[in-house]
Amino acid sequence: MLILVRHGRTSANAAGLLQGRVDNELDEVGVQQANQIAAALARADQRLDRIISSPLLRAHQTAQATAELTGLEIAIDERWAELDYGEWDGIPISEVRASDWQHWRADTGFAPPGGESLAQLNDRVNAACNELTAAAAGRNIAIFTHVSPIKSAVRWALGTFDEISWHLHVSQAQISTIGFRGSVPRLTSYNDTSHLDA
Repeated sequence: MLILVRHGRTSANAAGLLQGRVDNELDEVGVQQANQIAAALARADQRLDRIISSPLLRAHQTAQATAELTGLEIAIDERWAELDYGEWDGIPISEVRASDWQHWRADTGFAPPGGESLAQLNDRVNAACNELTAAAAGRNIAIFTHVSPIKSAVRWALGTFDEISWHLHVSQAQISTIGFRGSVPRLTSYNDTSHLDA
């Protein structure tokens, strides 16, 4: 299966800022969340076979905790990086012009100035998921990534429309899983934060 992990908290998350390619490290809470994720994955019923991470520091630090506990190496895949918000990166949503935000939500081909569209994100996540399908049908692959790629992978698994991203919420330090029946993906869990209460 594919085990999709959203990274632990950063100071930008805590402040409610858009955080695309800004390369923030985990804050103290985020480090604790990374350790809780690692413990949950290490005690899972099925052994973890492979770890993939976004190149961004916050995801890699979250993956590192699991790598240290399992002894697995981390493979970096650029396709799992967060959506590029361009000029919107690092600012609160309230500072984005309302008409631009509405345009972005209405048109998956629209990109923030200097950034990336939802359609472009979906193309790269589709490619990454398709590439992993054969391996994930028989192995457990943990992917440490971000909100938008997780939403995109869920959209891929469900075979639904691009705009579903606007109808999904992804909590901090959550785990979602995609299992397979042959080569057919099936969403088996979503937005699970129970490990944070353990």
